[in-house]
Amino acid sequence: MIFQDRRDAGRKLAMELGEFAKQPDLLVLALPRGGIPVGVEIARACGAPLDVFVVRKLGVPGHEELAMGAIASGGVVVRNHEVIDGLHLTDDALETAIRRETREIVRRERLYRDGRPPLQMRGLTVLLVDDGLATGSTMMAAIHAVREQEPKSIVVAVPVASRSAYREVGDEADAIICSATPEPFFGVGQFYRDFSQTSDEEVRSLLAVARAESPSPGEGSSPTSDRDTGGR
Repeated sequence: MIFQDRRDAGRKLAMELGEFAKQPDLLVLALPRGGIPVGVEIARACGAPLDVFVVRKLGVPGHEELAMGAIASGGVVVRNHEVIDGLHLTDDALETAIRRETREIVRRERLYRDGRPPLQMRGLTVLLVDDGLATGSTMMAAIHAVREQEPKSIVVAVPVASRSAYREVGDEADAIICSATPEPFFGVGQFYRDFSQTSDEEVRSLLAVARAESPSPGEGSSPTSDRDTGGR
């Protein structure tokens, strides 16, 4: 399966989420930046509110695209022990990355929220959305961080995932919905015709549109369609 872009992927994925459109307690949480365009389409189709949940990959020094873990809003850290042990990475290397990415999380939270508090998750069904899963490290950090907010359930929704990430993330979430788990899998971007970087301004614009369109949590509306997820 090849998606035209992230919005196209979100619309296709939303077709598999019809059961959630009936739930008044649904909250869509999208991981920036690439998960936001996907999440906008899903929130619109399900008639659900959309919020941003900031997670950052902890890149291996000198090979930042390779994740040695991830950190989420709230300071939850997930370590990729296979990478850490395999490359004999030191605690100092990990702590340096954690400090750097914590600063970036704070910056993005301020930029994307414009002073608004995050939406409450307690007792809600949370759909965690990204544009795809390669290693699954960032999504795992998101799941652990969201779990601390005591939602009713956590469902991961992504357009595409490697089979290993699909299994590992599925073991941590209450459910996972994915349009495709193709092999061979070299990176999320190989399944998009347009995988250009989503900018901060695009994220802000999409979130503003979503806020204007969506109800508050617990006030779900009818879906707008019948049923309407690079390394992570």
